[in-house]
Amino acid sequence: MTSSLPPLAQAVSGALGSAAANSISYPLDLVATKLQTTASRSRKLDGLKGIYHLLKHIVRTEGLAGLYDGLGADTASTLISNFLYFYFYTLLHAVVARRRSTSDVPLLQALKRAVVSPTSPILLGVPTELAVGFVAGVASRAVSTPLSVITVRMQTSRDDDEDPEDDDTDSALDKRPPALPEANRPLKTSPSFSEVMRTIYSDEGLRGFWSGFKPTLPLCLTPALTLLFFQLLSRLHLPRRHPDGPSRTRPSAAGAFLSGATANALAVAILYPLLLAKVRVQASRRRPDGAGAASMTDVWVRAVKEEGWAGLYQGLVAQLVKGFVNQGVTMLVKQRIERVVVRIYSRKG
Repeated sequence: MTSSLPPLAQAVSGALGSAAANSISYPLDLVATKLQTTASRSRKLDGLKGIYHLLKHIVRTEGLAGLYDGLGADTASTLISNFLYFYFYTLLHAVVARRRSTSDVPLLQALKRAVVSPTSPILLGVPTELAVGFVAGVASRAVSTPLSVITVRMQTSRDDDEDPEDDDTDSALDKRPPALPEANRPLKTSPSFSEVMRTIYSDEGLRGFWSGFKPTLPLCLTPALTLLFFQLLSRLHLPRRHPDGPSRTRPSAAGAFLSGATANALAVAILYPLLLAKVRVQASRRRPDGAGAASMTDVWVRAVKEEGWAGLYQGLVAQLVKGFVNQGVTMLVKQRIERVVVRIYSRKG
């Protein structure tokens, strides 16, 4: 756990923090998704240069609004997923901690106390931390996966008709005169939330909204690993002295940001092939010959066959940059909200 507040307070602060971070880092999330699902590859799309190249391509062909395609659905998915994750994680963590400290307490009584009472944040050990985080992750992703699928489809809706590698001012292809002057060229538009939802239902039925859930299950370890690394890194940093007393300390804003960002980068790097498979499965459509969408194994086999083992890490740099900003802001905002809640409770007391 990141604080001693009850589950509901931690869930609200975590959800609001993730929503704020998602709004800030969304263009990077869009770029990461497009890089992960782009069939054609070149060195122009590698590393930080590839992020810049694709951002420029999106603005040029879709306008600034194109950087936020699917933001509404993604924010809703983020709010729901993180609220449920932090709530279940904090609740389960508190129950396990209380049962360990007083094993004679009945389970229902420990659960009731965990819901309404603060529980000191402690490390339960790596296996237990991962198990608690995994269960919480499965519960949250089971609910938020449909919104995640719709978001990915909205983000990649135009990718079949364009190639971002062609949008380079240094390329000989750009020496061709455009069909329309740049200022008069119509910007491309993406399908609406309801249009994407109807398309998924008509083509794949209700199961289509949970496409990619199978590779999502191991990915439920991502937030668990992130929180585990965050707690470990927070303990490595020298905390700042709290102004309310010489014996109390609190992490600095910079420390919270760096710990959260670094923890997410480590977790994503470890589980990235699963993340790549999830995005590609969710982005895949049912083929014209009636065959189903790609499976997780199909994604990995094709990636290795076409690009070698490095193909399993396509778009990793963009995902790490996005995750660094996203998780750092999430933990920073979450801690700030929790601090305000603590002050409100202390004044009432």
